[in-house]
Amino acid sequence: MRGSCHCGAVAYEVTPFDMKIGHCSCRTCRKVHAAPFAATARVPRENFRLVAGEDRLTAYESSPGKLRRFCSSCGSHVFAERAADPYVILRVGTLDDDPGTKPLIHIWRSHEVPWCTYEGDIKDFAEGVPAR
Repeated sequence: MRGSCHCGAVAYEVTPFDMKIGHCSCRTCRKVHAAPFAATARVPRENFRLVAGEDRLTAYESSPGKLRRFCSSCGSHVFAERAADPYVILRVGTLDDDPGTKPLIHIWRSHEVPWCTYEGDIKDFAEGVPAR
């Protein structure tokens, strides 16, 4: 399974991809991703390998000991880590391939934003908004 940042400068491989995907709605994930939640997966370090752009990664310590790794060119958040943990926390949205699995957990629901809904009168388009 391969993944990359938006501009392609940072690329990685996960072999094998057999992790459980989860959503996190904590305030930090929402702010860092500028989204109502982040889709993540814990990847054992021995299964995660940067194949390009290690020199393009920059880090932000969002909480004591937790480093969030971003591409310094496009700003994509690729993964997070704590040095003592045997895994990295992959940002599933950076995968270039379909992981073939669905999220199994959603944490920090107490931090969910009330405006994020997929029900009701919301308009739904498979692609961009149609021209008028």
